[in-house]
Amino acid sequence: MTPLDPTPRPLDHIALLGARRGAALIDKAGALDHAGLERETGRLAAWLAGQGLAKGARVATWLPKTRTACLMPIAAARAGLVHVPVNPALKRAQVAHILADSGAELLVTAQARAATLEDGDLASARPAFEDAIDPPETGLPPSSADTDDLVAILYTSGSTGQPKGVMLSHANLWLGAISVAHYLKLAADDRVLGVMPLSFDYGQNQLFSTWAAGAAYIPLDYLTPRDVAKAIVRHDITTLAGVPPLWMQLADTEWPPHRLRRITNTGGALTPGLVRKLRALMPDTDIYAMYGLTEAFRSTYLDPALIDAHPDSIGGAIPFAEVMVVGPDGAEAEQGELVHAGPLVAQGYWRDPERTAKRFRPAPVWSKSGGMAAWSGDTVRRGPDGWLRFVGRDDEMIKSAGNRMSPNEIEEAVMAGGEAREAAAFGIPDERLGQAVVVALAGDPAREDNLRARLRRDLPAFMQPQRYVWRESLPRNANGKLDRTAIKAEIAP
Repeated sequence: MTPLDPTPRPLDHIALLGARRGAALIDKAGALDHAGLERETGRLAAWLAGQGLAKGARVATWLPKTRTACLMPIAAARAGLVHVPVNPALKRAQVAHILADSGAELLVTAQARAATLEDGDLASARPAFEDAIDPPETGLPPSSADTDDLVAILYTSGSTGQPKGVMLSHANLWLGAISVAHYLKLAADDRVLGVMPLSFDYGQNQLFSTWAAGAAYIPLDYLTPRDVAKAIVRHDITTLAGVPPLWMQLADTEWPPHRLRRITNTGGALTPGLVRKLRALMPDTDIYAMYGLTEAFRSTYLDPALIDAHPDSIGGAIPFAEVMVVGPDGAEAEQGELVHAGPLVAQGYWRDPERTAKRFRPAPVWSKSGGMAAWSGDTVRRGPDGWLRFVGRDDEMIKSAGNRMSPNEIEEAVMAGGEAREAAAFGIPDERLGQAVVVALAGDPAREDNLRARLRRDLPAFMQPQRYVWRESLPRNANGKLDRTAIKAEIAP
């Protein structure tokens, strides 16, 4: 098990922690051992250092899980740059926003992806094509970066407007890796299958926690659940992380023999029924229920020995995190807002002091950690058994298949083509997705086919509305604004 050392180090030192033998990365390019991981990190960092970028400049990647995509987070750290991973599922409008907002000066991608962008989409970014990267033989040595320095910006949707960039330091990512490697009990002989995008906080953490434990990471871009099941057997996988929709699909998939030691859940709560299905499917596998948000990384987990008795619980704080239930009066409560403090709390939102001030506020006076805390906006309840249970979200965020998205972003895309006069998007409970995107519209329903075709072009798959509800007009409140409460009540099943 990884020692629980609370002292952070520069993120690129993760490449130094693993045993010098044994695989660190197994991908289409072959196997890379931990000595090779350190060597190739230094070489890619040297290539980045030769691109004429100043310290702290942002370098974006828009790639599937290639070797470059896997190495870039720590190579950029070694080169003194700030990494901005872009979800490969995003389309040009979302990519253009992230590039402009982050001020990225370099975009590492493939030529086919770059060809989908239009004039002006790159903003200040210069494209660099992955297949043209030719790193020097002599790499950069491990960095001596200040662990409070900014090292990554991960974009996550807010309840209003465009996605916002969460600023993460070396210490945030290093301690998050050590924490997860420790409580999951990862060991050097583990083989971790990476199915989540590397632009997600936990998807990226899988890289770091795996390498911190000296284990092997196997990236997978999959099309069907069957692809995942086959990869588990083909690569002798011991560890798999996923979101509830994937677990539901895998529970209905025929599984060959496997030796999974643990599965970990994120991006939505496991239901008691799903826990029972997974237990029947893999009786000897530890099931970790977890909760977190990008602004504070992973926050809670439930010991797998307790999940059968408490399948509705999100557990308690992970190592290095302090989680509190805060009532409206600011005092500790049995039910209230979940507030996160400690060294895993992010530095705020990139170039957005207004939204930073709303989410990142001083911890309650009775906090043990003190300092700045992430106020989640999520309501939880602490049961008599001491474990936390998720109650609901106080904002209007939609969380579908592990993706958080802004209703406003969907509404703006719906309205862009003129098929509707007004629109309101919501997340409606869905057994398969957690929440399904449903849009209420005022306009002519005969134009729905055209709207669907346009959105398939303009929005990624996870943002596609599952259902449209057409009306002559949408209700408004006394202030003339759309009455979202009344609309949601009308369209809810």
